[in-house]
Amino acid sequence: MTDAAARGTETVPADLLEAFEAYERAIIANDLDALDAAFAPGDETMRGDAAGLLVGHDAISAFRGVRGGVPPRTIERIEYRELAPDVALLVSISRYVGGGTGLQTQVWQRFDDRWLITAAHVTPRAQALDRSVWRTVGDPLWQGAWEGPLEGLSVAVKDLFAIKGYRIGAGNPTYLDSARVEPTTAAAVSDLLRAGASLRGIARTDEFAYSVAGDNAHYGTPPNGALPGALPGGSSSGPASAVATGQAQIGLATDTAGSIRVPASYQGLWGLRTTHGLVPRQGLLPLAQTFDTIGWLTRDGGTLQKVVDWCLSYDGSESTESVFGESGHDLPWNFTVPTEMLESVEPETRAAFETLLVTLGAGDDAPVVAETSLGDLDGYLAAFRAVQGAEAWRNNGEWLREHPGAVAPAVAERFRVASEVTPDAESAARATVESLRARLLEATDDTVLIMPTVPGPAPMRTHRGERVEAVRAATLRMTTPAAIGGIPSISIPLLTVPSTLGPAPVGVSLISRAGTDIALVRLARRLARAVAP
Repeated sequence: MTDAAARGTETVPADLLEAFEAYERAIIANDLDALDAAFAPGDETMRGDAAGLLVGHDAISAFRGVRGGVPPRTIERIEYRELAPDVALLVSISRYVGGGTGLQTQVWQRFDDRWLITAAHVTPRAQALDRSVWRTVGDPLWQGAWEGPLEGLSVAVKDLFAIKGYRIGAGNPTYLDSARVEPTTAAAVSDLLRAGASLRGIARTDEFAYSVAGDNAHYGTPPNGALPGALPGGSSSGPASAVATGQAQIGLATDTAGSIRVPASYQGLWGLRTTHGLVPRQGLLPLAQTFDTIGWLTRDGGTLQKVVDWCLSYDGSESTESVFGESGHDLPWNFTVPTEMLESVEPETRAAFETLLVTLGAGDDAPVVAETSLGDLDGYLAAFRAVQGAEAWRNNGEWLREHPGAVAPAVAERFRVASEVTPDAESAARATVESLRARLLEATDDTVLIMPTVPGPAPMRTHRGERVEAVRAATLRMTTPAAIGGIPSISIPLLTVPSTLGPAPVGVSLISRAGTDIALVRLARRLARAVAP
């Protein structure tokens, strides 16, 4: 509420001050109806904060529905300026009961004798860290080598990797409390530090990496750095948000069913899932060993190239000295579109992707683009889920039985289903996986698969229950084939599609044969240059 002694109130017109104070009361009470009524209706109303800009009354209302209330505060100062007849600027300073100050900048306009907000920007009190993004963070948390090819770059490490002196938290506070202190650091982390990168901090993950949405019931949902009000994508949500918002240059993450590629697509990042087994997984908390692999997220292709050139080369990484593959050679400049993937995407995504192919074909360096069939995507998903579920339960079932109620309901339901996978069902699913893997290896023998990474833009944070699960299933149909093949896949931010929250990024994925990871990044950068405006 406005303090009676707040400076500046005497200059504000009485009816405008009354509207402002009613808005403040609604903020403190988290009265969503009153807050909706305080903002002007229509598509031109704006609200911004450190997470980004929301445009349109509906987008602002949706954001507010999941934000929750603000801490108790009073207004200690107001500055009023008349911008035009019936249009006013209010800048107010908030003093929080728990300490600290914030700033609100609002444009109010009178509509039929009623003042409404048409634009607002909120600067909250300073925070030591965003706990939805970081578990712990420093500047840096751990200094790497003082020189090397990654000198000056900082890394956000997903909370599944061992770091000497810290515990693995796996996105769950009960698990963090019960975990041991790690005596050594995972090889994938050490490789980056030896190259000159510094550890910025340990970033959040969806619980046990068993999700692709990016929400976390215990720590909150990290912001989407490209589309405010949208889900960030998981399970590598923390590293992805840290990179997308400029808090780190590299995200070290894992991808079992799409946990690098989905947040990369949702937040306009470059994300590489490496060939299965290429990067050693010592010091990594597993979800499903048959599919778990390690990779990276960056904001640009050049940085990702530096990372893979070091971490996957024979000279760069001690942990991959015996790596197999053909990464020293370029992949063929031709692409194949899996028809089932295009049939699975939303109309706006398909239109944007087909426009990209037209642009690619009209260039001076046009590649050959063909089509192929990978078969029923539901078959890939069913086999994947059975094997993943069986392994996830073997890895975590005992802990879950010992800690009932410790995980969020959606994750608990996935583990419940996983616990019911019988040995016969797992065996049959593994046979299917082997058959499908052979098909994928044949499909990538002399070409590179190209497709949208996910069906469409990131869902809104307000989506719940069955709607989120439907998006999750549709997404997994597109991301699990690469996991079943054990082959590398990269998501590149090449598409922009309309969404409720505004223009949104959607990635384009390339999938190549095993061991061609470095060459795949080079090819992705060539593709990005070919379709650049």
